[in-house]
Amino acid sequence: MRSAALWGAWAAISLTGMAAQAQLAPFEVVGDAIPKPLTDTPGDPARGRAIVADRQKGLCLLCHTGPIPEQRFQGDIAPDLAGAGSRWSVEQLRMRIVDGTRLNPATPMPSYYRVEGLNRVAPAFRGAPILDAQQVEDVVAFLATLRDPPSQTGKP
Repeated sequence: MRSAALWGAWAAISLTGMAAQAQLAPFEVVGDAIPKPLTDTPGDPARGRAIVADRQKGLCLLCHTGPIPEQRFQGDIAPDLAGAGSRWSVEQLRMRIVDGTRLNPATPMPSYYRVEGLNRVAPAFRGAPILDAQQVEDVVAFLATLRDPPSQTGKP
């Protein structure tokens, strides 16, 4: 009886995971970018900033420093998020959030919109991306706003 209950629980988790996998929006990688948004709704920079600053959801500031002064103890092992919108296009930012391992297989950055081929994923989180499609677009919209200030030298 106990094994039947365990099998039933495993089946429920597996089916939940398969449902989550089926809900991933399809996307096409072109070079180092994902040209088309994952949703029809444009990303919201304010919601994206909240995700980046959230130490429970995005965990971005664990590794990155960013222009989010209210968050203390920001990381310094990954690129500074300030100026991200100047360094990468929206399409390139989307690729880095969705699955940076396609660009650098050794990156420590999590694949925020990938569910297959991952290691050491807690059973409760298997089959579901870290961020949903709209949250990815929100984070991309926020990062795109982080532009380097214009040069003070007067040169273009």
